[in-house]
Amino acid sequence: MAGRKLTVVISQSPGKNPVKRHLEEEIATQLMLSGTAEVSVVPHLYDLTSDHTGMLWLKSLKGNLVVLGWLYPRAIRWVLDRNGVKGLVGESRLNVVETGDEEDEEEQPAEQESDKQTPRGIGSLNVPNRLIYVIDLRDHPTPETYVAEIERIADLTSTPLVQLSGFGLSSPSLLPVLPNSSPANGAASTNGNVPSDPTDRSDHSPSANHAPVVPTIIAGDDVRRRWYPVIDYSRCTNCMECIDFCLFGVYGVDNVDRILVEQQDNCKKGCPACSRVCPVNAIFFPEHKTPAIAGAEGGGAIDFKIDLSKLFGAPSPLDMAIMERDTELVADGRDAVGATVGIPKRQCGQPAKPRDALDDLMDGLDSLDV
Repeated sequence: MAGRKLTVVISQSPGKNPVKRHLEEEIATQLMLSGTAEVSVVPHLYDLTSDHTGMLWLKSLKGNLVVLGWLYPRAIRWVLDRNGVKGLVGESRLNVVETGDEEDEEEQPAEQESDKQTPRGIGSLNVPNRLIYVIDLRDHPTPETYVAEIERIADLTSTPLVQLSGFGLSSPSLLPVLPNSSPANGAASTNGNVPSDPTDRSDHSPSANHAPVVPTIIAGDDVRRRWYPVIDYSRCTNCMECIDFCLFGVYGVDNVDRILVEQQDNCKKGCPACSRVCPVNAIFFPEHKTPAIAGAEGGGAIDFKIDLSKLFGAPSPLDMAIMERDTELVADGRDAVGATVGIPKRQCGQPAKPRDALDDLMDGLDSLDV
């Protein structure tokens, strides 16, 4: 591992916002000129299919990896994981969530802190011994902030890893473009300016007697906007409530009976109903406007607040999910089912019935370990 350059992947924003494009270009250019890392640029991660050239390229990468994109870090991490790009969690300083209550954190008992660090979900499978750092490009407006953090990570990962812990750009018109390859052709091939040998240890720094390495641009005209759920297996308990509730064939189980998003394109655009019914906030939709549903850290317990208005007629998350599901069923020419199908039992030994505001209140208190 020593002497091998860090790999940085920039996932482009889904639109053509000039401010976002400029930030992407500046980060890639500064990294290229400094010789800090080997840089690749791919289309928006969430929109890539598993056999798209950009995803095949990501699957081919070895060693530690930094991925920058226009999504919450948790969303980036689990979009990668579901496509087979796996690794241990690399902690970036740019992803630290400020709570504003440092004194309370310091006084927290050691056993509670230990419990908080232990994943409660079923976790990811077959995670290789490498680190993946994910960074949200929406957090800071200046490229220097991201470049400085990547340089820190490059220094941190430049020595061999002894023990790891954890769970589970210039304008494209001015750079060589790597065309799409069909799934039959396997992973994307590099162009002549980027070393394709993963064992390459040659010096690409500006002090060397050659030009800096040019970032690889992995293009694709077939990328379209997508909408589908992503599962965070560090939280998922495999309760199967999502597969019971969804009536559109989105979910399935793998060969070891773990829940998975099987037919992602069956999902109804704009509908986040299954995310609302997940009891541990393990399902998210990265493009949703609500942070907790889009994959923001915290989600259920951290963002939970006791809202007395819910006790006096305001719709609960389950009520909203039922309404959203019925709307899509009717749009498909099917009958609305209301609360008669796929509603979890909230009390042992009692007949199935819709959740109410009190159920939501008790779930929130349970998640806070009160």
